[in-house]
Amino acid sequence: MIRPLLMCFILCVVSGSSKPTEKKSRVHDQPLSHLEHNDDNNYDYDHEAFLGEEEAKTFDQLPPDESKRRLSIIVNKIDSNNDGFVSEEELKVWIKDAQKRHIYNSVEHQWKDFDMNNDGLISWEEYKNVTYGSYLEDPQVDTEYNYTHMMARDERRFRVADRNGDQIADKQEFTAFLHPEENEHMKDIVVQETIEDIDKNGDGLIDLEEYIGDMYTSEDSEQDPELLESERQQFREFRDKNHDGKMDKEETLDWILPSDYDHAEAEAKHLLHESDANQDGKLTKQEILDKYDVFVGSQVTDFGEALLRHDEF
Repeated sequence: MIRPLLMCFILCVVSGSSKPTEKKSRVHDQPLSHLEHNDDNNYDYDHEAFLGEEEAKTFDQLPPDESKRRLSIIVNKIDSNNDGFVSEEELKVWIKDAQKRHIYNSVEHQWKDFDMNNDGLISWEEYKNVTYGSYLEDPQVDTEYNYTHMMARDERRFRVADRNGDQIADKQEFTAFLHPEENEHMKDIVVQETIEDIDKNGDGLIDLEEYIGDMYTSEDSEQDPELLESERQQFREFRDKNHDGKMDKEETLDWILPSDYDHAEAEAKHLLHESDANQDGKLTKQEILDKYDVFVGSQVTDFGEALLRHDEF
């Protein structure tokens, strides 16, 4: 059975029953979570950014009192200088650490599926056989995915991640393969894959219609005209910096991996803005607990008490 691997650029590697690298979100979409950041509907994005994806799921099942109790313990950890306040910088450091934990956990979760001979390394052959095994045994012409293309694309990324060129990945190299957006030497492949996904006319560039088409498909029955025009304006004024009507590699890099924007910092500012009741630029534990629903999820249910407790709680 083929067990392809979903490789969303934001930290969206899940269990081995997912898809190959062909379909993925753009890096710029949800770098701290695969969810949409829309506080008008819920705070799910903030929960994943603050806790990490798996921990956020745990909190979602907890009753409010237990959520607050665990959040109180987390606040003590965030307050690194023990001054009784949580600063924007301390929040930013915590969010970055949560992201690192998610990446580490996703790699560990995948590792055992691909290290078939348990030698502590993953070769390209191991990855290929696990991901595309049944296709290699019985290639199908009419399938939902172009596995030949996907396999070539995965191999290309694997070779870039494989710094010593031995076609075998250690943990660091496999992490770069799964999460290329987090590694400087993988940026070119991130840009190349993004352009290949969006570029429909094969000129190696992204024009306005291709840019819009990546966000909205013909199946989208309800397209907001104002939002569409806003995106077109974004393209003309900010994405297409040299105003030639297309985005080249450098412009695409600046779009998906902007060097002047720190997502963790932006999320820290957002959480501070939402919770700083007295507007003094820092948070007390009580201010955070009063706005616990912004930081963590909960459900009014007894099921939370039955969950396995982490040692830290």
